[in-house]
Amino acid sequence: GADGHSAHVVTPETVAVEIRGGGNATRQINSLFPPGCGCHRLVAVEVYTPAGNWSSYPPHKHDVHRTDPAGNLLEADLEEIYFYKFDRPEGYAIQRVYTADGRLDELIVARQDDVVLVPEGYHPVVVAPGYTAYYLNFLAGSAQSLANSDDPAHAWVKGTWTAPDPRVPVVRPQTAPPPGAGSTP
Repeated sequence: GADGHSAHVVTPETVAVEIRGGGNATRQINSLFPPGCGCHRLVAVEVYTPAGNWSSYPPHKHDVHRTDPAGNLLEADLEEIYFYKFDRPEGYAIQRVYTADGRLDELIVARQDDVVLVPEGYHPVVVAPGYTAYYLNFLAGSAQSLANSDDPAHAWVKGTWTAPDPRVPVVRPQTAPPPGAGSTP
């Protein structure tokens, strides 16, 4: 295209899989359009979170474009969309979207095929026991980046994480569709 990007296909075999977190904050990230891929500002990932686990935790935000004195990006200003699927149609997750100053503080019950918009703020997710969650994230904004800032009140949790949850990875990208799409992870 005019901006130097061309159309291309992402196949399951080319998707990088990352395990993030530890203990009951372990989740699987499949990077569909990671930072640095052939698009201008868009990032897209799939996230699989086992029953009872937290995701996007510790709470983090990406709503201010901040750089350090050397110009390195510390946080990007990104809007984010979550599209939810579950391994059972009655499955659900709870997502909190909040700002440090309290202007925004919403609890959202996300069910099968729901879309949640995160315009700003911290946005952790917890999955109900008994259900595996899948969500497709699209992020776009000031930079093609996942640079974010943890909520200082909860950042300490990273220091307590044990080994990753053995239920993760939930699926291998080349072998299974998302929960709710005809296969149980």
